[in-house]
Amino acid sequence: MQPASDATVYIVDDDAGVREALAWLLRSRRLPSEAFASAEAFDAMLQSRRTQQHQPRCLLLDVRMPAMSGLALFELLAARGDLAGMPVIFLTGHADVPTAVASVKRGAFDFCEKPFSNNALVDRIEQALAESAQRLAQLRARNCLQDRLRDLTEREREVLTRVVAGLPNKLIADQLDISVRTVEVHRARVFEKMQVRSAVELANLLRTGD
Repeated sequence: MQPASDATVYIVDDDAGVREALAWLLRSRRLPSEAFASAEAFDAMLQSRRTQQHQPRCLLLDVRMPAMSGLALFELLAARGDLAGMPVIFLTGHADVPTAVASVKRGAFDFCEKPFSNNALVDRIEQALAESAQRLAQLRARNCLQDRLRDLTEREREVLTRVVAGLPNKLIADQLDISVRTVEVHRARVFEKMQVRSAVELANLLRTGD
């Protein structure tokens, strides 16, 4: 899968030579990038654009940096939920490989050991951007589902729960102490608000939002 044309690769490394080399490499592959000399500078940017982080992106993150390390930044972003749509690829020296491996186990996308192969790194970046696009699409679908559910009345939610459980209208009416006709009306409104045409489609929609 090709990364989206509006994707961005963030580079966080205190070595100016590494930043420039990576930016050049990404430009040669037509991948837009933004570079930062410290974890703090990147975090400040991220905070300032909090409402704009809707496009595919990934983070190339050096493990060792002065002040806040790459690992500390990773833990901070993970705790805030900022990594949901932003896969992280650690850039590491040989001595940092065990740390990078442990970070992958905690949710990082991958790590690349310096000096890295340009082709191998770009391949992983493109895969990370494709995963970012997929994650963001899932988040948008989940948020859309939550918006639809919030639009339901309390009674409609009660009917929805029973419809998804496979109960017939007569049993739903008995359980809620309302008429079958009222159940039919609520059922129709639930289908309309949830933008589905059947109980099976409704159940499948709710399952994808889990």
